[in-house]
Formats: sequence, C-alpha cells, structure tokens
Amino acid sequence: MATKNLLLDIALTHLYGRIRQTVISIVGVALGVGFFIAMAAMMQGFQGFFTQKIIDVSPHIVMEDEYRERARQPVSWFFGQDGTTISLQGVKPKEEIRGIKNAERIIEALRKQPGVRIAPTLEGQIFYRYGSTDVSSSLKGIEPKYERQITKLEDDIIAGSLDDLMTHSYGVILGSALAGELNAEVGDTLTSISVAGIIKKMKVVAIFHTGITELDKNVSYSLLKDVQVMQNRPNVINGIRFSLDDPDQAEAFARTIEERYKYKAVSWQESNEGILSVFVIQDTIMYATTGAILLVACFGIFNIISTVINEKARDIAILKSMGFTESDIQKIFIFQGVLIGFIGMLTGWALGYGLSVALGSVNIKMEAIITSEHLFIVYDVMHYVSGGLACMVAATIAAWLPARKAALMRPVDIVRGAAG
Repeated sequence: MATKNLLLDIALTHLYGRIRQTVISIVGVALGVGFFIAMAAMMQGFQGFFTQKIIDVSPHIVMEDEYRERARQPVSWFFGQDGTTISLQGVKPKEEIRGIKNAERIIEALRKQPGVRIAPTLEGQIFYRYGSTDVSSSLKGIEPKYERQITKLEDDIIAGSLDDLMTHSYGVILGSALAGELNAEVGDTLTSISVAGIIKKMKVVAIFHTGITELDKNVSYSLLKDVQVMQNRPNVINGIRFSLDDPDQAEAFARTIEERYKYKAVSWQESNEGILSVFVIQDTIMYATTGAILLVACFGIFNIISTVINEKARDIAILKSMGFTESDIQKIFIFQGVLIGFIGMLTGWALGYGLSVALGSVNIKMEAIITSEHLFIVYDVMHYVSGGLACMVAATIAAWLPARKAALMRPVDIVRGAAG
C-alpha cells in the first residue's frame, strides 16, 4: 500500500496541472460558504432582535376577558349541535359588564406559581385631542410596581418617569410615534375622550420608545384606577398579563391556565405567529439559496476530477501495475476534492466574516415592524461550523463519485483502449 504522503503528492500534482479549473472550483465553494455565513448572521440577527424586543416590551402571556369558544346554548345539550334536529336562531346575548370575573382570586392563586409574575390591566380605546389634532389610541391601565416586573417599559422611557404616574392625577405615558403625531411633549395637557363618553384632561408625564412601530404609535399608559374611571368600569380588569422566567414555556403555561379558568390565554408565540412563520420562510430561502451555490460548486469539483481521471487513465493503469490498490487510487482523487473543499471553506470563512462586517456597517433606516437604522448581525461560531461542515461533506461526495469509478478501472482495459 502506498504511503499517504505519496498519495497526497500525486493529488496535488493533478490539481496543479489544472490550476485554473482548481481555482474556479475553490471560488465556487468559498462563495457558497461565505454567503451562507453572511445570510445566517443577518437573518438570525434580525430574528433574535425582534424576538427579544417582543419578549422585553410585551407580556409573555395575556389572559383576556373572553372565551376561545362561544358558550353552548342549553337547547344544544338536549338536541345536539349538528342542526339536524333543531335550529336555534336569533340568540340574544345577555347584557353584562365585560371583565374577568373573580380576577383577584385568579391573580392570588397564580402568583403562588414559581417563576411567574402577574399584573392586572384594563385596556380600552380612547381619543386624544391636542390643539387641532385628534388621534385614537389604546389606553392601558397599569400599576407601576407590577408593570416593572412584566415588561421593560421603565427602561424604554426616553422622557419623564414611570413613577410620575403616581404623583399626577390622570397622568399618561405616550409612545414616541403617538406623541409625535400629537406634537405633544412631557408636561403638555391633552383632552381625552373615552368610548364611555367620559372626558378628562390628562397630563403627559412620560414618553417611551420601544422600536416596535405598533406599540410606539398606538399604545399609551395610565394608572389602572384612572382608566377604570374613564371607561366607567370601576374595579374591573379585562386582562391579566404574565411574565415568565422562561419565555419559551409561555405556550404550555397559557394552555394550562386556559384549561383551568376557561378565559382565553394568548402566549407571545401565538400573538406573533404570523411573523414567526415568516422567519421559517426566510430560513428556507437562505438554505435553498446557499445550497444551490454549493451544489454548483460541487459540480465544479465533480467535473474537474472526472476530467483528470479521463486524462490520467494511463497513469492510473501504471499506478495499479506498480501495486497501488483500488483504495489508493480512490484516495488520490478524494484527496483532491477534500483539498478543494478545505481551501474553499477557509476562504469562505474569511469572505463570510467580511460580508457580515460590511452588512453590519450599512445604515438602513427601517420603519416597518421594528424601527431601526442598521442591520442586526450575529457573529456565531456555529454559522462557520455549519457552513464548513456542509462544504466538506458536499466536496467529499462530489469527489467520491468519480474516484470510485477510477478505482474500478482495470489496467488491461485501459491499455487495450489506448492501443485501439
């Protein structure tokens, strides 16, 4: 059996003999690895930033004052719901003040759960008027001591203070985009009109900016007791918000409390399901694109090694006649594919890092789901490991196919073919 150094030397000689094709194959592999790393860094950066923002600024679970399924009418218990026996029409719902019943008992029981923080809230629509501008907003009634535990509202305040809600009667905290639309600043007094028809003067005590357009433009906060007065719903809450030590457990915990108390409980994953599904599509596009580039590069490796085998058929016959085994011949050509893949991988790592740095330095002002002035880049060693591993596997397979054919060649057939 030939030594590995000799086999490697023969493989290098073959590659040097076709240096132009070798370089092209290396460039193809490097592009595949480099673009994979850059795209993964950019997409994971955005997805991670968005997910963290959602987790930071919003509760992990919201229990609402409604049911996921409407209550069954008594007649359906006797005659079934398929409508074949009897049909119930013109059902008139019982008029009652909406809100979570026995909310204090529910909150007291759930606060005993480890790793769970809870805050009650009353949310309703309100109209703000400042000067000649009228703007509609969602007004959330909160209690600052509990709000600190479930969101990072206090950290997002860019003017004023969360504690100022406690020292001002009918104080209000506005989102930055909402304040900009009203042209209002801290200290200004707004006229507010609730859907219950109650009109109050509210003083802007703080302005917050989360970077999430929907929240900054459409949400405002006031004390829970003040919102209850404005909505004419004394001692009523229509939401219980939860924060968990482990946000990934939100879906499971939401199902548990919904089964227990029957009220609809929505996790952050469910409320952002549409956006999270887009992330899956993004990842699919990324893998498909970089996979296609690597596939083309592998065809280049396959082509160069197949060409070498055809050109070196007589050399293969001579090597076999000198005692080289099928395994030795196969290793010579696999070494060539592995060498191209390895050099392409190292070059691709450098290219991927350079592209990531370049993308991170680009100023792009985004005002869609999230407000940002640059792309978010994640530098994760697993991107390099994954790209390199995929590259080496693909290069090895691309080299093994023609190498196997070369190993099965018989010297007699090669000599006869040359003589003919």
